[in-house]
Amino acid sequence: MKYDFTSIIERKGHDALALDAPEGALGKPVKYKEGMSAIPMWVADMNFPVFPAVQEAVSQRLNHPAFGYFLPSDAYYDSIIRWQETRHGVKGLSRGCIGYENGVLGGVVSALNICCSKGDKVLVHAPTYTGFTKVLGNNGYHMVHSPLFRDEKGVWRMDYADMERRIVTEKIHTAIFCSPHNPCGRVWEREEIETAMELFEKYDVTVISDEIWSDIILRGNRHIPTQSVSPDARNRTIALYAPSKTFNLAGLVGSYHIIYNEKLRDRMDKEASLSHYNNMNVLSMHALIGAYCTEGYRWVDELCQVISENVSFACEYIREHFDGVEVSEPEGTYMLFLDCTKWCEKHGRSIDEVQTAGCEAGVLWQDGRMFGGPCHIRMNLALPAERVKEAFRRLNKYVFCG
Repeated sequence: MKYDFTSIIERKGHDALALDAPEGALGKPVKYKEGMSAIPMWVADMNFPVFPAVQEAVSQRLNHPAFGYFLPSDAYYDSIIRWQETRHGVKGLSRGCIGYENGVLGGVVSALNICCSKGDKVLVHAPTYTGFTKVLGNNGYHMVHSPLFRDEKGVWRMDYADMERRIVTEKIHTAIFCSPHNPCGRVWEREEIETAMELFEKYDVTVISDEIWSDIILRGNRHIPTQSVSPDARNRTIALYAPSKTFNLAGLVGSYHIIYNEKLRDRMDKEASLSHYNNMNVLSMHALIGAYCTEGYRWVDELCQVISENVSFACEYIREHFDGVEVSEPEGTYMLFLDCTKWCEKHGRSIDEVQTAGCEAGVLWQDGRMFGGPCHIRMNLALPAERVKEAFRRLNKYVFCG
């Protein structure tokens, strides 16, 4: 490989929530076993050195001694248009359809505010990303879950009959669609998205499509932009993207929306402007330009290969060593969603005990109940392979050892 995905970088003390606040993984102070160092596997950011062109772009901008007011450059818009066309086959995207967001969740809030009245019900698949849970509750909207299910091969699927029933009985006209899905890691196939969008068209449901994970696609799967499956989908969807997951830039802040519907676009831009705070940071702009450069495509391809190998190792290790722990191998993202139900029943342990034992062994992983998994753990695999292997050795020795 050309790029470095093996170096173990020291993040503690360098503005890293995953290590500077380990109690966030457990909800209380973590007491490590003697000799155990922390392996951060809870916060959804990566533990790889950043793509060098990002640092170079930001560093070059820092060399200029002025940081006054500015407007997004042509290079910013051109980079997004080129990235979307090259990575995802998007045709006909113009700069007028691209709008800035401080973050994807902020974009979700703005979109909800233009699509809903306070107290409205919004359709969301379960398991559910905790960010959706928080922004819906904090802004006066009610979440209606349509559960995903695992088929006979263990693949997560949408239940279209359940979705339709809830849309009709709950009088729903807005849905949040997570593609690829977090925390389950499904990369939806075109036919699946088409069926969902036909349902949303039938009942005039506006779709807020969170596609922040769209670049982290594993083992030959392909991301299909929600807006691309039909003319109606293009017209009724507010799509949200960011380089933050792909290039580990969350600390720089910066996302964008793509909206083709002129009415929705105008309302979205107005709503996003009301706080007078939804403004781009100049360093964030240059970070995106650096990330979306020509060599960035190769870096992401190598990243996806590394994560694919980590996922394959982890899932095989679980099957061979953790009898009773179930996991559907993700097709995208770098997160695992472990179902520990059968293991806990067999060994008389609670999911609290499992999570605590892992954290005490230095494996900082996340309680899956906040995502809607009653006996689940969410686990980040965006680490050098040796750290992933060490984490699973510890889990085998100290957690799933009974």
